Amino acid sequence: MKLLIDDAHIDLIKKICDYYPVDGVTTNPSILAKSGRQPFEVLKEIRSFIGKDAELHVQVVAKDAEGMVEDAHRIVKELGANTYVKVPSVPEGFKAMKILVKGNINITATAIYTPMQAFLAAKCGASYAAPYVNRIDNMGFNGIQVTKQIHDIFKNNNLKTEVLAASFKNSQQVLELCEYGIGASTIAPDIIEGLVKNQAITSAVDDFIKDFETLTGEGKTMSNYDLY
Repeated sequence: MKLLIDDAHIDLIKKICDYYPVDGVTTNPSILAKSGRQPFEVLKEIRSFIGKDAELHVQVVAKDAEGMVEDAHRIVKELGANTYVKVPSVPEGFKAMKILVKGNINITATAIYTPMQAFLAAKCGASYAAPYVNRIDNMGFNGIQVTKQIHDIFKNNNLKTEVLAASFKNSQQVLELCEYGIGASTIAPDIIEGLVKNQAITSAVDDFIKDFETLTGEGKTMSNYDLY
């Protein structure tokens, strides 16, 4: 499972990348709005930091297919070839996807709440389909089960599209989908950090250090304690 950061705050992105193995960054208009800066200014800063080979997912804003196609070409022109254009999984979006795929533009089908939306996006040639796990839960359905169902539909129909799960509320949801073998998850920085935030882990590490220091002295490590 690929792991992506769902954020546009450059300092948070740098922090997560410093500690954890990530495959890219996803954004949407709402995330970009939180920065209070011009969208392409933020996106170019992210692209510069993560490099040309990492995935960067950026959403179109236009409502009609023609406008979505124009948005997509601008996004790729400004941010490079390994940019995935996020297109809403609505009728105008499906129309735009078909056009963009013919032009070899990578598509991430977004705003997915149902398996059939994902199926249609995959038939259009999208590289990823992004179901909103927690938002589906909030509608009274099971976001994890819907995401697994989408994954199975792709595999059972020999579709190359991968699931890019989004909208998580906790690390347990991430674990369930990782165990199931979905293609990718995009996760907010605080939830990424929560994947290993556990008092038992911290206590175990602290105990190891204390035991070592009983032999070598306080503050000593393998690199600086005296042999003789």
